[in-house]
Amino acid sequence: MARGLARAGFTEIAEIPLADGGEGTLDALLDARGGVLRQVRVTGPLGAMVDAEYGVLPDGTAVIEMARASGLALIDGPNDALAATTRGTGELIAAAVRSGARRIVVGVGGSATTDGGLAAVTTLGWSLAGLDVVVACDVLTGFTAAAEVFGPQKGATRAQVKLLTGRLETLADAYLRRTGVDVRTLDGAGAAGGLAGGLAALGARLEPGFEVVATASGLEEALDGAALVVTGEGRFDATSLDGKVVGGVLAWAADLDVPHRAIIAGQVASEARTTLDPAVAVYALTDRVWNTDEAHERAALLVEEAAVEAGSRALAALGSGGRTP
Repeated sequence: MARGLARAGFTEIAEIPLADGGEGTLDALLDARGGVLRQVRVTGPLGAMVDAEYGVLPDGTAVIEMARASGLALIDGPNDALAATTRGTGELIAAAVRSGARRIVVGVGGSATTDGGLAAVTTLGWSLAGLDVVVACDVLTGFTAAAEVFGPQKGATRAQVKLLTGRLETLADAYLRRTGVDVRTLDGAGAAGGLAGGLAALGARLEPGFEVVATASGLEEALDGAALVVTGEGRFDATSLDGKVVGGVLAWAADLDVPHRAIIAGQVASEARTTLDPAVAVYALTDRVWNTDEAHERAALLVEEAAVEAGSRALAALGSGGRTP
C-alpha cells in the first residue's frame, strides 16, 4: 500500500500496524511500540505442552495473545470442544506476573475453547490482585451465547453446543456468587469462549480490541490532518464494519474529517458494498484478475496497483480544490 501511494505522488506516508484483539495483536503492538518476546512452556488447548510467546513493551506492559496458548491453530486434527482448556492462557498470564508485569493486555481471538475461562481463572488462583488487566475483545458476544455463536466453528456438535451453553450458565452463577460480578451483563464477555468474562469476573476491564491497539499505535495522531487513509483485509464483508480493523479505521477517519478513505481487499462481498458509505472507495483484488488463484499469486503487486489508483484519485480530487496532502 505504501509503495503504491508513493508511486501515486504522496510524499508523507504513515504506516500504522493494527489489530482488533485477535491474532496479530501481539505483533502489531510490538511493531508500534517496540519491546521483546519471551517464551514459556504452557499447557496447550487439549493438554499437550506447547511453547507460547508473550510480549513485554518498553513500559513493562505484558501483551498476551490467548491463541498462542489456547488457540484453535495449535490443534493438529479435530478439536475436542468439550475438553479444550484455557489453562495455558492462565499460565502465560502467571508467567508475565512472575517476570514483573503489573499491567497486562490480553487479546482473545482465535480460541479453541468454550470453558468460560474457568481453567485460566483457576490457574490464577481466582485473583488478579494488584494487576491492571485489559482484555482486548474483537466481538460483543454475551457470556452464555459463546457456545451457540462460536461453538460450531470450534468443532462442537449441536448437542455439545447445548451442553456447553448449560456449563456457561452454571459458571456465570458461580462467578456471581464468588466474585460478585454478573458476567451475563457484560458486552464481549463471551469472547474466546467466555475467557473474557472469566477474567472480567476477577476484575479485568473488557475493551474493544481495535481501540486498544489503535490508541497504542498512535492512529489518531497519524490521521490528524491526513488527506487519505487506506485500510483493508483478506475478505471485506458486512462483519468487517463490526468491531474489526477496517470498520474502526474508517470510523476514526470519518470522525477526524479525513476527506478520502479507501479499502483494498482480496475479495469484497456484494452486500458489503451496499452497507458502506458511498464516499469510501473499494478495491477488490479479484476484480483485477481473471481468477482467484491469480489474485493469491500476485497479491502484493495487485495491492500496490490498487493503492496507486486510490492515491491518484485522491490527489486528483485534492488538486481540484481539496486539501493539500
